[in-house]
Amino acid sequence: MIFSYLAYYVIKPAGRTNYGTILDPRDYPMPKLAGRLLGAAPTDPTVGLDAYKGKWLMVQIDSGACERDCQKRMYDIRQLRVAQGKEMDRIERVWLITDDVPIDTALIRQYDGARMLKVDPAVLKTWLPVDKENNTQISDHIYLIDPLGNLMMRYQKNADANKIKKDLSKLLRASAIG
Repeated sequence: MIFSYLAYYVIKPAGRTNYGTILDPRDYPMPKLAGRLLGAAPTDPTVGLDAYKGKWLMVQIDSGACERDCQKRMYDIRQLRVAQGKEMDRIERVWLITDDVPIDTALIRQYDGARMLKVDPAVLKTWLPVDKENNTQISDHIYLIDPLGNLMMRYQKNADANKIKKDLSKLLRASAIG
């Protein structure tokens, strides 16, 4: 009896099992994000993230130069998708490129299968939240968008891929869509 009293009133469970920061999608509605798919002809229509509705999207934002941190996030996203096993087809990797810097061909081959879209950085800055306490940029995070197109989570700079994997596994197991 005493133990149950202590457990209920004194030892408060944290109740948090996610690693990433959960975002309220009502605060961050997806804008009309028209981007040019990498390798598309100038006459091809623009593509937005809504083209990938029905899939979980792991999104990273960076320059076409894609320095070391960018390449690490691209590697992590690729490995996280593969680590989901038979569920990996439910996840799309998206790299939103914010400038016109040419992308290294070796990098494109290395991350083959990732959707690479050149988009307007001003639209991204008004849409995507950053960690103001740690003074981060949108390019420091990995964002997760659900199959309905809602921005759901943000992972901090230099996030632990093993902990992200646990979040993804839970989400895919609990979700009947996507």
